[in-house]
Amino acid sequence: MTKNPTILFFDSGVGGLSVYREVKALLPNYNYLYCLDNACFPYSEKPGKLLEQRCVEICQKIAINQQIDLIVIACNTASTIVLPAMRAAFNCPIVGAVPAIKPAAEKTQTKVIGLLATKGTITRPYVDDLIQQYAKNCEVRRLGSTDLVEIAEQKLHGKKVDYLAIKRAVAEWHYEYEMDTVVLGCTHFPLLKAELKACLPQVSFFIDSGKAIARRVQSLLLSQTTTSNDKQIAYCTAPFDDANDVKKMFCDWGFKQLEILK
Repeated sequence: MTKNPTILFFDSGVGGLSVYREVKALLPNYNYLYCLDNACFPYSEKPGKLLEQRCVEICQKIAINQQIDLIVIACNTASTIVLPAMRAAFNCPIVGAVPAIKPAAEKTQTKVIGLLATKGTITRPYVDDLIQQYAKNCEVRRLGSTDLVEIAEQKLHGKKVDYLAIKRAVAEWHYEYEMDTVVLGCTHFPLLKAELKACLPQVSFFIDSGKAIARRVQSLLLSQTTTSNDKQIAYCTAPFDDANDVKKMFCDWGFKQLEILK
């Protein structure tokens, strides 16, 4: 019987669960590992060299005890920096999270697109290149927010969502009536899609890269699986104050174990 592949998702927080959700829906029988580097959360404005070092070292630590067939860097900020170093350090495929500029440019009717991401992501040359390559005929308006990352984390930790805080975070777009498409350029933001739709009613399309990442993972791991998955483990890099709530949250997502990496 063919061994089910094991996929590791890596993020600074729980945002990568939005990507895991899409991959799991497409490939339900695979084994899944999820690591959040909460000791260094959020990644948005951390130095690139630090992110490179942490991503490589933490994933290597997990790989000591786990056979990993593919790694998803489920963080847009990290993906703009760490992919070359990760690919040099590992023999397995490495898939990054790229802001969905291309599908947004294909979808928009008004040719006015919003890019909602972290402050780190919106300033990366990598994003400039994506816009030049795929959306040079569009006007792309960028908005960076760390507050929305924090709100998404709190939501998944079971805290009440602060709609007013979300509204404040996107306040400069309230009257952008020509903007019909928004790229959710941080993996945390699909977790707030319903709230963002309520705050930006003029936007017709909210686009993220989750489904595209899932299709990419599927194309790289063509194994035929005939048994159900038997391994779903979550890792963190520091203890949580609300550890029981976090364990319950991961359990609700299918991860029965939450281990602290030493």
